[in-house]
Amino acid sequence: MVKRCEWATSSPEMQRYHDEVWGRPEYDEQKLFELLCLETYQAGLSWQTVLKKQAAFEAAFHNFDVEAVAVMKPAEVDQLMTNAAIIRNRRKLEATVNNAQALVNWSEEMNFSTWLWAFVGNQPIRHQLTSANQIPGTTDLAQHISREMKKHGFKFVGPKTVYSFLQAAGLVNDHILTCDWAPENQRERG
Repeated sequence: MVKRCEWATSSPEMQRYHDEVWGRPEYDEQKLFELLCLETYQAGLSWQTVLKKQAAFEAAFHNFDVEAVAVMKPAEVDQLMTNAAIIRNRRKLEATVNNAQALVNWSEEMNFSTWLWAFVGNQPIRHQLTSANQIPGTTDLAQHISREMKKHGFKFVGPKTVYSFLQAAGLVNDHILTCDWAPENQRERG
């Protein structure tokens, strides 16, 4: 029998996200951008809601192509506000365009992915958790990265959103110890 983290058992979408995305190290800039965007949409809503609308978001935002999203005009955001297939929160939609622009205008010597992974020494942080109740809502690291991202012009990147993003992108691995996707159990599964 497959053992997953408690939160991932409510639907096939949640199981797929848990099994294929959450906690897996991601380095691709476009995929990191997508994960960040999805986390901003989740703020104040259930993750289930976001997953059900993911395909519509991909269509609305050019498959999260950073360059294409960065040049979206206010009129396009206005049009998205009429799209019932997505989460129609103007601030979140505008943050998506803004954050794409922040990535396009990135001025660090290293790219965003390398910059982000440097915060964890290029190694995922592994918390030894025995239940979902132990998963923190945020950490000092997430608060620090949130402040740094805001300095780079990102919006809608509060500490809770950033922590969820770090989990999604695999910089933090919070699979509980009994989960088949915990790193300790992955080695056993081969």
